[in-house]
Amino acid sequence: MVVTRFVGRTAELAALEEWWSSPFPRPALIWGRRRVGKTVLIERFSTGKRVVFHTAARRPTKDELTELSHRVAAVAGDPLRDLRLHPYERWEDLLEALGAAARDEPLLLVLDEFPELMAMTPALPGILRAFLDRSRGHTQLRILICGSSVRTMEAIQEYREPLYGRFDLTLLLHPFRPHEAAAMLPDLAPAERALVYGIVGGMPQYLEWWNQSQPITANLRRLACRPGSLLLTEGDRVLGSEVESGDLPAAVLYAIASGKTKYQEIADAVRAEPSRTLDRLLQMRLIERLIPVTEDPRRTRKRIYRIADNFLAFYLGVLEHYRAEIERGLGETIVREIVTDLDDHMGGVYEDAFRDHLRRLAVLGELGPSVTAVGPWWKSDGQDQIDAVVLGRRDGTTVPILAGEAKWAREVDGTRLVHKLAVKASALPGVPDSLRYAVCARESIVHAPPELLCVTAADIFTPGEGA
Repeated sequence: MVVTRFVGRTAELAALEEWWSSPFPRPALIWGRRRVGKTVLIERFSTGKRVVFHTAARRPTKDELTELSHRVAAVAGDPLRDLRLHPYERWEDLLEALGAAARDEPLLLVLDEFPELMAMTPALPGILRAFLDRSRGHTQLRILICGSSVRTMEAIQEYREPLYGRFDLTLLLHPFRPHEAAAMLPDLAPAERALVYGIVGGMPQYLEWWNQSQPITANLRRLACRPGSLLLTEGDRVLGSEVESGDLPAAVLYAIASGKTKYQEIADAVRAEPSRTLDRLLQMRLIERLIPVTEDPRRTRKRIYRIADNFLAFYLGVLEHYRAEIERGLGETIVREIVTDLDDHMGGVYEDAFRDHLRRLAVLGELGPSVTAVGPWWKSDGQDQIDAVVLGRRDGTTVPILAGEAKWAREVDGTRLVHKLAVKASALPGVPDSLRYAVCARESIVHAPPELLCVTAADIFTPGEGA
């Protein structure tokens, strides 16, 4: 198997190794959006192990079993038959043979794109359940099921489904966070890494498309400003197949990208009830529901929505405006306009990356003990927004312990920003006199008070481990 560049996923690899080392583990399940790196993760995990790796392609069942039989022959064989001439014709026979081949030493069976197998053999989950129940404790066969259809992969775990309760490990793979994406861009300066992350987001495959030896204009020209270019077609694919069927999800995403961030604004824009669609988009992490961090999420009505997937925000908020003219061949001149638009686009991206960095610092214990939440805050009228407020427990009470502001500017004045922050923070509920402040800029912070927490792209977009 060919493994592309692999970075991060330390926690996921550790979880897989723990599952592998169990005496008689039940199957593991890995799922996530296309391009998120599921297959590369499994290839890295399976290196050095006895493995039968099969990627389904919605072939007829007989053809899938023939292909899988050939892979079994190359790894484990079957003393009772020549699998090249007489492949298995039933899933039951194949599973029993693999169970026997793993009697004395572990063997990994990877069924990649499992929903494609289910499409051609709907009874497969039941067949697997019967095999698992029958062979439990008698074989060291480890079965790893993987798929990109998030809805299907979640459905097979539900109550009353054949495989319900029969997974010892379930991993939903998410796009990279800022410090993880930075490891994919080692040849770029931190501010450039931030910009790339703001354009393509945390999908490993998208990050690999970026040529680190070329300037941003050349990359945008190649990836986005030619008819049929990768980012144009990828945006179509995400909207057409990644979310769910029907026009409503795309309409909701377009509405949010255009600035309709409140529930009623979205409902008015799409002229439909969007609750179910919003829930699905939240589950996919394509959008995010924000509330003031001091509010009770079960009671507050102060909710807004934003596009959480950076690539999708770039595609809908920037690239789509120029789509028609790019298709007509004007990409060479449009690329300069897109670069100009990036400053506005990066504002929200950088605020979110700043909050993510504060969460990492909290896990590392650098913001003090008992941090309970990190999020934005604004007053009921939507004014005086603070990009990041950190809450912590002090003497049994939850209080703000830090307030921070992020600016996508090369340099900011720390003293000036702290003064503005202090004015806005005075309206925070229960704010103590000892409130700490943080300021985030792209490259540098001048006139910074000694007690100010200064954050730049070099802090956020430096490769490293973190929760």
